[in-house]
Amino acid sequence: MSMERRAINPVDWGLQFHMNQAELVQGMTKVLHCSGQTAIVPDANAEMGVSIAHVGDMRGQIQASLAAIDALLEEAGMTRANLLSLRFFTTDIDGFLGAYDAYVEWIAPSGTMPPQSLLGVNRLAFPELLVEIEAVAGA
Repeated sequence: MSMERRAINPVDWGLQFHMNQAELVQGMTKVLHCSGQTAIVPDANAEMGVSIAHVGDMRGQIQASLAAIDALLEEAGMTRANLLSLRFFTTDIDGFLGAYDAYVEWIAPSGTMPPQSLLGVNRLAFPELLVEIEAVAGA
């Protein structure tokens, strides 16, 4: 049995954000839970062995975080079409919403609109981080 999804949208305001309010998913045999993905990149010269890409650039950090999710999905033998839900954490809600089209451009080709949450936080793991994205996928 393959994975089947059914959108649940008692109200449709979320559709403008390219998301369903909920999805009923059946027929999965595996679930991938991803830790928060950010614009952290390896850097042998940095104190902790990593640095932050796109400092001060919300769109760049969103794109880098989504690319990190792509890498996890690929390693797990999945694609964006397997995403079940996303949680966006940001230190700047208005800035995130201003760059939200980067997410829409990334997810739209998959044909899915996974449920999501957007949360404003005071700070992420490194002060230069503007966004962190958690994802759950299933197949």
